[in-house]
Amino acid sequence: MVDFRNVQAQSPIGARADAAIDQGLRSYMLGVYNMMAIGLAVTGLVAYAFAALAVTTDPSVAVGQIANGKMLTALGAAIYTSPLRWVIMLAPLGAVFFLSFRIERMNVATAQLTFWVYAALVGLSLSSIFLIYTSASIVQTFFVTAASFGALSLYGYTTKRDLSAMGSFLIMGLFGLILASIVNIFLGSTALQFAISVLGVLIFAGLTAYDTQSIKEMYYEGDSSDAMGRKIVMGALRLYLDFINMFMFLLQFLGNRD
Repeated sequence: MVDFRNVQAQSPIGARADAAIDQGLRSYMLGVYNMMAIGLAVTGLVAYAFAALAVTTDPSVAVGQIANGKMLTALGAAIYTSPLRWVIMLAPLGAVFFLSFRIERMNVATAQLTFWVYAALVGLSLSSIFLIYTSASIVQTFFVTAASFGALSLYGYTTKRDLSAMGSFLIMGLFGLILASIVNIFLGSTALQFAISVLGVLIFAGLTAYDTQSIKEMYYEGDSSDAMGRKIVMGALRLYLDFINMFMFLLQFLGNRD
C-alpha cells in the first residue's frame, strides 16, 4: 500500500511552504538584530558625544573638576553633579516601561521612535563611563561582549533544547540580583559588588540564549505587518537589554579606570 502520511512534506507545495516560512523567519530575526544593532549604535554615539561635551581642558569655561585633572563644562556639571542626574538615571527606566506596556496600542513607527528615544536616553545615562574608564578598555569590553553575545544568541537560535525552564530560573535570579544591588547601595561592600558582577554576567549570558529562542518562537507567518513590526521592536528591546547589561557587568572586570 502507498503511505500517504508524508506526501505533503515531500511534495513541491509543502517544500515551498517550508521555504517561505524559513525565509520569513530569517527576515524577522534579521529585523530584530538590525534594530538592536542600530539601538546600540545610537547609545554609543550619544554616550560619547555627551562625554566629550561634558569635559574641557580650558579652565576659562570649566565650572568643576573631577579626577585626573579633568574639568567639567556647565553641561557636565548639570548632568553629573546636579539633581538633574537623577532624572537622567531614571528616564530610561520610565521609557522602557512605557514601551513595554503601551506597545500593543502603538503603531510600528511610534514603537520604533520610542525605542530610539530609549536608546538615546540610555546613552546619556551611560556617558559617565568615558570619565571613569579608559576609551581603550571600553572598546575592548564592547568587542568581548559582542563576541560573547553573538555566540550565545546563535546557540539560542539553533539549539533544539527547550530553554524555558532555564529562562524562568534566570529571571528569578535577576530579581535577586536587583535586590542585592539595592542592598549594596547602602552597604558599599566590594566583595558583594564583585559577586553581583559575576552573577550579572552569568545571568545575562543565559538570558541572551533564552531570549533569542523565545523571540524566534514568537514568529508567526500569519501575523499582519503591524503585529510583526511590534514583535520586532520588542525582540530588539529584549536583546538590547541583554547586551547592555552584559557589557556593563563585564566592564567592571575588564575596564581600566582612567
